[in-house]
Amino acid sequence: MSAVPAVDGQPTPAHSGWRWLPLSLGVILLDQLAKAWIVHHFTLLERVRLLPVLDVILTYNTGAAFSFLSGASGWQRWLFVLLAVGISVMLIAWLRRLRASSQGLLACALALIVGGALGNMIDRLLHGRVVDFVLAHWADHLFPAFNVADSAITIGAALVILDALLESRGGARVSNP
Repeated sequence: MSAVPAVDGQPTPAHSGWRWLPLSLGVILLDQLAKAWIVHHFTLLERVRLLPVLDVILTYNTGAAFSFLSGASGWQRWLFVLLAVGISVMLIAWLRRLRASSQGLLACALALIVGGALGNMIDRLLHGRVVDFVLAHWADHLFPAFNVADSAITIGAALVILDALLESRGGARVSNP
């Protein structure tokens, strides 16, 4: 295995998890394009059935996941913007310390989370709310509507957990002779 160039024990940017930042940019771009298309082509709460359990709908969320704090007076907008910036900065710093060659799954996961966080942050900054448009349902039971950014965050979080599970199992094998 070839050595990864490093400075002070850290991989160089070209060999670090920063190689995954174009994925973050792709998530942001796809998220914003999808939201712009939905806003342009749908009226508020207009629904189109795609599958028996999946609709496209235009809705807005001033809160966070599952409409957390959506009924607040407006201060939550800035809280969520600050959280998105703070978390993204921390994750980008973490990405810088990862080795792209051996920690690709974790780097991919973090890049997805960064892209999702910043995609929703853009909505909050520009519109004061997040555009949601995917509605999963079963009979009369509705799952909260979501968007591309939310999906990227969810997939990224699942991949972080998967990476941790694989890491712990890999470490256990190494320690046993």
